[in-house]
Amino acid sequence: MSSKKYYKSVAMSGNQAKKCKPYPKRKCFKDDCCKRETCECNFKKPQFKPAKLTSDCVVVHSLVGSKSVQKVAETTLPITLFPNLLDIADLVSVNVVPNLDEITQNARIIKDKVVNIGLVPATISVTIDGVAAPDVITTTIPFQAHTDFFGACPQDMLQETPLEVEGIFTQPGVEVVNAAGTGLVDGILVKIVLRTQITVTRQVIKDQQGNVCEINPNRCEITDTPSFTFPTPNGG
Repeated sequence: MSSKKYYKSVAMSGNQAKKCKPYPKRKCFKDDCCKRETCECNFKKPQFKPAKLTSDCVVVHSLVGSKSVQKVAETTLPITLFPNLLDIADLVSVNVVPNLDEITQNARIIKDKVVNIGLVPATISVTIDGVAAPDVITTTIPFQAHTDFFGACPQDMLQETPLEVEGIFTQPGVEVVNAAGTGLVDGILVKIVLRTQITVTRQVIKDQQGNVCEINPNRCEITDTPSFTFPTPNGG
């Protein structure tokens, strides 16, 4: 049995006595001679230290240009895609619902131009005279656009806002090659006009006096004709 005895904040052992100093308003003691219980600890937020830079210059984005542009998605669907539409004369109406959340597109900057290629998923339903329910198909409609952007170079950075629909147009009676590729049949032309904001920026170096220098002075030099193969869209 231990010979130690505790009297409030004093631990006694034989003829020796050692004072323990409790933390104020806590049940946690500073010295090992006292019984330890759960501590309530307060932590300080870490202090951020300024980064040590080797230069007083900074890299900033310079605006090459920004403009609102249109892109047109267009296709012609043969009426043979709609099982109950045997004659274009029986067509009552066409309804096109694009799925903007699933648009896939690719973009590249070439000298003084921005090139876009993409696909717009859409559900197309046709109402047919004498048929109770409409025929419905889901397909993708391709679009492409090239926008003049004077001063843009291939190594610049490109940003585009989400595409918005400006208008949807349909034109029945447009001839198109049939699915077998053996002749022409009546078709339905579908056109979706889209709008976006294109912004091109360039990284440059800026010193403390406000002077701006090019990071890559040769960014706009072209030795070969640019050629790209864009990746296959999702589900393509």
